[in-house]
Amino acid sequence: MEPENLTGVSEFHLMGFSEEPEQQPLIFGLFLSMYLITVFGNLLVILAISSDSHLLTPMYFFLSNLSFVDICFTSTTIPKMLWNIQKERKVITYKGCITQVYFFTLFVVLDIFLLNIMAYDRFVAICHPLHYMVIMKPQHCGMMILVSWIISVLHSLLESLMVLRLSFCTVLEIPHFFCELNQMIQLASSNSFLNKVVTSFVAVLLGGVSFAGIFCSYSKIVSSIRGISSAQGKYKAFSTCASHLTVVSLFYCTGIGVYLSSAATHSSQSSATASVMYTVVTPMLNPFIYSLRNKELKRGLKMVFVKETIKGPILLST
Repeated sequence: MEPENLTGVSEFHLMGFSEEPEQQPLIFGLFLSMYLITVFGNLLVILAISSDSHLLTPMYFFLSNLSFVDICFTSTTIPKMLWNIQKERKVITYKGCITQVYFFTLFVVLDIFLLNIMAYDRFVAICHPLHYMVIMKPQHCGMMILVSWIISVLHSLLESLMVLRLSFCTVLEIPHFFCELNQMIQLASSNSFLNKVVTSFVAVLLGGVSFAGIFCSYSKIVSSIRGISSAQGKYKAFSTCASHLTVVSLFYCTGIGVYLSSAATHSSQSSATASVMYTVVTPMLNPFIYSLRNKELKRGLKMVFVKETIKGPILLST
């Protein structure tokens, strides 16, 4: 019997990683732990930057924005997945699915823009240090963030509206742990050619321009570092870029890996597993990568904890 088109789809079934009941507590505990580490780790970075006046610079301003976006990024998908596992009912409403597509796309694009802006910031700091405070003054930094938000919001709105024009069949199973845009397009019973064209074009445009911008920035940074005479100067210049370069490599490599693995295996299950790397693991590791070798950020984190320990005795005193 042919599946019947529905004009009023009520819900989708998110298949997740496994249907085995005995594996659900393990999956729940693993993702809950990663989500809590992501939220508290990035929140500590934001608190550390806001607590230390020495960290009120463009580099840390962009880092605090990246931490905020990473918290929102994971909060778009993981809480709903944990809720479904807890309730033993892996469903999401049609409106909830569209909302998830919108915000997931929004924060992915924002992540891409922020990584590019941070690469540009490091390029100006190393290649044009004398003009740094003029080029990266607060008004310019705020404008770059504002433009990134506007473009991301408009792009997400476009993708969401294009999904709304699609119709779906009675079989509404998404072999993923969240409403992934490509999966929804593949499930559509109506003509989705325009959706595929727009999605592919935007992905190539954002990915290509983003990668080209970062590559261009770091190629000039490497050239400038090679021109520094002292070994100590070279190390100091490179150390300011090492954390960002690590995050960029992790984000792009895992993102590309998702599409390569899905294209090679044609398995939605493997795509869902690979998606965990850039949707959960990368945002979780970012605070550790940026604070591991950063003395200024470590000092800011110490100030946060020192303030809390000072408040403790005062609150308990009688």
